[in-house]
Amino acid sequence: MKLYLVGTPIGNLGDLSPRALKVLEQVDFIAAEDTRVTIKLLNHFQIKKPMISYYEHNIRERGQLIVQRILSGEDCAIVTDAGMPCISDPGEDLVRLCAQAGIPTEVVPGPSAVVSALAVSGLSTSRFAFEGFLSTNKKNRREHLQSIRQDPHTLVFYEAPHKLCNTLRDMLEVLGDRRISLVRELTKLHEEVLRLTLSQAVAYYEQTAPKGEFVLVLEGAQPVQEAPALTLEEAAQQVRQLQQEQGLSLPSACREIAAKTGYKKNELYELVK
Repeated sequence: MKLYLVGTPIGNLGDLSPRALKVLEQVDFIAAEDTRVTIKLLNHFQIKKPMISYYEHNIRERGQLIVQRILSGEDCAIVTDAGMPCISDPGEDLVRLCAQAGIPTEVVPGPSAVVSALAVSGLSTSRFAFEGFLSTNKKNRREHLQSIRQDPHTLVFYEAPHKLCNTLRDMLEVLGDRRISLVRELTKLHEEVLRLTLSQAVAYYEQTAPKGEFVLVLEGAQPVQEAPALTLEEAAQQVRQLQQEQGLSLPSACREIAAKTGYKKNELYELVK
């Protein structure tokens, strides 16, 4: 009795691994996000298995049912419509339920839109943050963006075509103009990667209707450049300027510049007097 997390192709059916194929052939039943999508995959590989739908609006009822079936001795494979299940996907809840019930889980890795888009983006891949789907609600979407405004990591989002233009405009306004790679229809016939700035992307999609599912890979925030530290001589020069411009006494000017620069008042005094 086991739950298998099986990665499925994100477009090209040739990406289904031999191990994933073997698991789908051997399990007792398959939990699918959308059985109408999964049946096409199964038919292509001539796999005949019972399926149970498991998606956002029935996870509580179906989750308990799936757990009970596994506890009774059956093996189950969970799949999503495309890519790795349980990533920005209701499957994460089933994994939690199985863990609570002591059911072993095994992952069968497969294609991932997040990592594939990141790899082809041309942006930094050393550290990144996956932010999933942004809210359809403008206020919530902008609050989400505001919360990651200073994140230096490359940011990865999923986005649907009908929401893309609003998302790009909000990104530009909240995050400022930075580089973005828009990865569309990964591994499919019309795969496309556009490497632009946010302002260029907004302008482009105001003229071109978005089509297909998108992964947005966005450059992280640039580190704040701190002003270089002043040398002792430069700090002393500021003391002289303060005396000339504001008529301060030497001790007063030294005290004020010392507070700003971190140098000791006495060493500034000795240099200027």
